Amino acid sequence: MTFHTWLLFLTTTFVLSAMPGPNMMHVMSVSVRYGVARSMAVMAGCMLAIVLVIVTSLGGMAGVLAASPRLFAVLRMVGAAYLVFLGIRVWMARHAVQAGAGGMSQPMRADVRDLLRDGFLTGISNPKLLLFAAAFLPQFVNPMAARMPQYGLLVATFVGAEAFWYAVYATAGRVLSTWLRTPRVQALFAWVTGAVFMGFGIMLLMTHV
Repeated sequence: MTFHTWLLFLTTTFVLSAMPGPNMMHVMSVSVRYGVARSMAVMAGCMLAIVLVIVTSLGGMAGVLAASPRLFAVLRMVGAAYLVFLGIRVWMARHAVQAGAGGMSQPMRADVRDLLRDGFLTGISNPKLLLFAAAFLPQFVNPMAARMPQYGLLVATFVGAEAFWYAVYATAGRVLSTWLRTPRVQALFAWVTGAVFMGFGIMLLMTHV
């Protein structure tokens, strides 16, 4: 792999990672509710899911999904259902926020294992990532050279770009939390965030590959 090829991959993934999706929205939402430190558990879960999906895709699972539309459809529905569930849970959580609202000082506690699990499930809930990884990554691999070092470099580059934008979104969420002082604004943010998650789920369900 040439430096030019790697630079092109870095630029492309950096731009793609910047786009707000379920992972980024989840990181920002958790940062607003619990703080940046707690959102790191969500980041780790999302990252674990992404790495697992990419490695599985490179191992050939994407070809199986492409050859089995029914299996892909089932995975898509499961992923969509989880995103909708996540949106509903954010809506319901606003009541807990409001109940503690003299409560703008101390954020609600959250178990790190639960946040890690939620991050992983959010990251892995979109089976299209498998096909994306299988169709996108190989374009940057030189078939005449050893593939494993190239795969390692591409995965590390992608993880680095994702981690950077996770940090940006988490920081943005923390900045937002200083503005979300009143119960009414907190409720509005919860409604918007929940609607975004549900929108992602519906879009995923309606997407045909």
